[in-house]
Amino acid sequence: IDPVEDRRHSKRQTHHINMLGFVADSEYGIPTRCLCGGRVINEVAGKEDYDTLPGKRFFTCKNYEADGFHYRQPWVISVQEELERLTKRVKEAEEVMMGVSNLSKQIEPVSVLNDQVSDLNEQVYDLSVQVDTLERVCFD
Repeated sequence: IDPVEDRRHSKRQTHHINMLGFVADSEYGIPTRCLCGGRVINEVAGKEDYDTLPGKRFFTCKNYEADGFHYRQPWVISVQEELERLTKRVKEAEEVMMGVSNLSKQIEPVSVLNDQVSDLNEQVYDLSVQVDTLERVCFD
């Protein structure tokens, strides 16, 4: 056994396994492109397809081969997954909106605190003027 050829074979196997994993990971929601770079088409199964129901729809890579490297997923599953993903995003957006609403309620008291700080600063200034005046009277 040639170690160089064995290493090449091992790298090819690793690449093959990684690509199968990438295809499996990408099969979520409505695809825009296949991993091979091919365009995804909306395919309708005809009557000659004995293994599926006639009229069943798929999202399929234009270069589809049954080798596991190309995308082909039933239309119903893709639409359902896409709907779940969008529903999750709407819920996350609602949570963010509620957080912003709560923050705006917390920001209002901050403006009240700023007014109070300003009033206290004026009082401190007035007291320092009075102390200065009393020091002049007492030490003169």
